[in-house]
Amino acid sequence: MDMTFITSLDAYRWTFTSNNRSIILYGSKELIEAMDDKVREQISNVAKLPGLVGPAMTMPDAHWGYGFPIGGVAAFDPQEGGIISAGGVGFDISCGVRCLRTNLFITDVMGHLPQIADKLFNIVPAGVGTEGKIRLSIAEIDQVMEGGAHWAIKKGYGVKEDLIYIEEEGCISGAMPDYVSDHAKKRQLNEMGTLGSGNHYLEVEVVDKIYDAKAAAAFGIKEGQIIIAIHCGSRGLGHQIGSDYLILLAKEAHHLGIQLPDRELACAPILSKEGQCYIGAMHAGINCALANRQIITHLTREAMSAVIPQIDIETLYDVSHNTCKKEKHQVNNQERELYIHRKGATRALPPRHHDLPSRYCEVGQPVFIGGSMGTGSYLLAGNPTDQNQAFASASHGAGRSMSRHQALKKWRGRELIDELMHNGIYIRTSTLRGVAEEAPGAYKDVDLVVIATEASGLARRVAYLKPLACVKG
Repeated sequence: MDMTFITSLDAYRWTFTSNNRSIILYGSKELIEAMDDKVREQISNVAKLPGLVGPAMTMPDAHWGYGFPIGGVAAFDPQEGGIISAGGVGFDISCGVRCLRTNLFITDVMGHLPQIADKLFNIVPAGVGTEGKIRLSIAEIDQVMEGGAHWAIKKGYGVKEDLIYIEEEGCISGAMPDYVSDHAKKRQLNEMGTLGSGNHYLEVEVVDKIYDAKAAAAFGIKEGQIIIAIHCGSRGLGHQIGSDYLILLAKEAHHLGIQLPDRELACAPILSKEGQCYIGAMHAGINCALANRQIITHLTREAMSAVIPQIDIETLYDVSHNTCKKEKHQVNNQERELYIHRKGATRALPPRHHDLPSRYCEVGQPVFIGGSMGTGSYLLAGNPTDQNQAFASASHGAGRSMSRHQALKKWRGRELIDELMHNGIYIRTSTLRGVAEEAPGAYKDVDLVVIATEASGLARRVAYLKPLACVKG
């Protein structure tokens, strides 16, 4: 990125103006310089949208996306003509991470890792167009969109205790299945309980290092303990909702009096009929994703217990990173109800926030930053409000440093699998091409992203998680 017109606020916050609006880029100079100039262009366009409150922002893992940059965060006030943007949520609505805590330690699994990888791969469907064993009707898909993880648990996929540790307690209100197209619903009929493709994964990890003993104790983790991460979203349904509304809102923007700086930022006023329709459909997509991760949690329990019967698996936390949510935030010492777009960014609630489970109340919300395949991930905790100036937001992953096309030119899937196995990491995948596209070298250095996330006050490190076995779509 060209740094000519960017000013340093400190070592991890950078600013410039666009359309007389402030923009803040979070990250080290090294990370910001390595970003594509398209990131600056996209976040500049976000700053031109009506009703923006505070600066438009990018997280340390930001890279070029569709509409908003991935890693983009922006808040809008509905009372000031603030908008809701399909391009600010993304196609994979409510893509997120379910983090599971087990009672096992590294010594319990070392002799079983190949069998664990095989069993997870055989039980949890993964890959492009992969269908699961669950077959639903249109009416049942409507129930999924209304009930979220509650629907899944009522169907026998998991336990009610899981709900305590899921964002929105497993179901966001205001979902409107009637605002979701039949085509979107049909795409989801056979996809519940499936992992998907791309950067989605199911990974067995070990807690390799603890940074914050108090938070780790609250999270119920110790060094050497086995953790499982599920990274996936709303599958075909969410993607189709995004596609449908990007077209609809782009067509309606002119009639709504909105001059789009980029057609990819298709949007509508939050309080408009069109805005409310998209919000209802988007919330339906969120609930679909929460139900999907709940079913995969159940399948993961089945797979793991088939290899190690004495295993106990609890939900540590589930948080989404492609959403727009209505939240209350302090702005200039005044509480305001805002709609926070987080595109490739995760919510990071501070300690003592009323939406936190009591177990985490004193330490803050668990935040999961997934690394690239084979490099490790981090558990963090939300910081106090006076430290996090990004509307309680944080990074969501390492972030790509090159396109999938570029990665395919540089790496071969089979060679990567062999190399990772040599390093003690067992990969199972339905496509070697997908492994090459997701090569560790195609992503930013997750350590640098996490250090920047912590140093800029967005969240603080709790634990480093080393990968052991990974199912890739």
